[in-house]
Amino acid sequence: METQSEHMCFGGTQGVYTHESAVCACHMTFGLFLPAEAQHGPVPVLWYLSGLTCTHENAMTKAGAQVWAAQHGVALVFPDTSPRGADVADDQSYDLGQGAGFYVNATQTPWASNFQMWDYIATELPALLAQSFAIDPDRQGITGHSMGGHGALTLAMGLPGHFKSVSAIAPIANPSQSAWGRKQLEAYLGPDETLWGAHDATLLMQDTGFDGPVLIDQGGSDQFLDLLKPEALSHAMALRRQQGTFRIHEGYDHSYFFVASVMEDHLDFHAEALYA
Repeated sequence: METQSEHMCFGGTQGVYTHESAVCACHMTFGLFLPAEAQHGPVPVLWYLSGLTCTHENAMTKAGAQVWAAQHGVALVFPDTSPRGADVADDQSYDLGQGAGFYVNATQTPWASNFQMWDYIATELPALLAQSFAIDPDRQGITGHSMGGHGALTLAMGLPGHFKSVSAIAPIANPSQSAWGRKQLEAYLGPDETLWGAHDATLLMQDTGFDGPVLIDQGGSDQFLDLLKPEALSHAMALRRQQGTFRIHEGYDHSYFFVASVMEDHLDFHAEALYA
C-alpha cells in the first residue's frame, strides 16, 4: 500500500492510498478519514459508496462528512466505484464500465477479469484496513449515494451480521425494473434474471430485510426518480415492517448539495448504532 496524501482534518487525518488489488487485478485507490480517537485504539468505521461516474474523491471532498465523523469518533472509508486502468475493460457510456462497477462480481466477458467490486468491498479492502489502520472490524456501518446507495443496501442485506447499520441517499432502489440496472446487471451478470435478485434492494427487502436500523433519504425533485424507483423500496419496507425511516425531502435533487444537506443525520444515525 502506498500513501498518496495525508492531511490533518478536524483533528484527525484524511488520507488517500493506493494498493494492488488481487480480486480486481489492478491498482485501486481509496480515501480514509481517521478521527483523533484512532491514535489511541480501533474506532468504528462507516463505508461510503459513491455513485455513477464518481471516484473515491467525490464524497471525500463534497459530502462534508468528516466534521460529523470527527465529532462521533468514526472512521470513514471512501472506496473507488470500479476498477480502473488502461488494461481494464470500459464502455463509452457513463453508466457501464469504469466508474460504474455497480458493486457486483461480474461473471461475463469482458468484465469478469476485473469487475469484482462485491468481493473488494466485502472482503479485500476491509482486511487491508484492519491490518493497516486502527479500524474495528466488528463495528461497521455502510451508506452510499445513488449507485452507491444500491451497493450499500445490497451488501448490508446480502451479508447478514457484517454491518450494524445501513443507510442510503437517493439509491437505485429497484434496478431489475429500471433502465439504471437492467442494462448493467445483464452486462455484468448475464441474461438470467434470477441471478439479479441478490443485487436488487427492493427484492432483498422483500425476501430478507435487514437485521438492524435502516435510513433512506430521497430528494422529492430528483431528476432521476423514474430510474431510482424509491417507491418500490418504500413499499417493500412497509410490507416487511422493517425497522427504519424513509424520508422524502421536498425540493431537493440528485446532487451532492442534497448529500451534504442530510449527511449530519446519517452520521448521527450510524454513530448511534456503532456505539450501542
